[in-house]
Amino acid sequence: MTYCIYLTHPNVYIDPATPVPHWDLSDKGRERLEQGLRQPWLLEIDHVIASREKKAIETGQIIANHLGIELITAPGLHENDRSSTGFLEPDEFETVADEFFCRPAVSVRGWERALDAQSRVVDAIKKALTTIPSGEPVLFSGHGGVGTLLKCHLANNAIDRAFDQPANVGGGCWFRFDPADLEACKADIESLKWQLIDEMELAT
Repeated sequence: MTYCIYLTHPNVYIDPATPVPHWDLSDKGRERLEQGLRQPWLLEIDHVIASREKKAIETGQIIANHLGIELITAPGLHENDRSSTGFLEPDEFETVADEFFCRPAVSVRGWERALDAQSRVVDAIKKALTTIPSGEPVLFSGHGGVGTLLKCHLANNAIDRAFDQPANVGGGCWFRFDPADLEACKADIESLKWQLIDEMELAT
């Protein structure tokens, strides 16, 4: 049976003068990914599909190179659109992000609505999987915000930041999911627990 891994990009260089979608992975992020290449499940992956944001592409490329496969990029996998505000200082960002998750039907300060971002990323994953032969595991290289929205959809849970990746680790978190739950929405939310890419845990 095909399964999917959703991986968020790890640590980035924060550059307020550069649009967030163009940020690069930091040395720390690359180091954590290199450690993550020892994950025992990684050798099962047949396809790596990345968001078209630079940091997600860099994440996916490191993994694809390690596996000797081609990196695919796909539209619609990007992080929630925050271009209306651009870079926000950490404390302000966390406040706005809290409201983004708490009020999913509202455009908070011009950000893409959580409901719209959720629908977009779910549809993008569904479309990407139509190009993959049945039974071949896929890793998606993406982002924490839309990854959390994806989790909530898979488990038919209300959007809630309680299901976000752990704070203060710099991203680089993953969970495994059954693509059938893109339609069935019957996943156990506990089975979608975020795990750190640089900590050796089996995908179960």
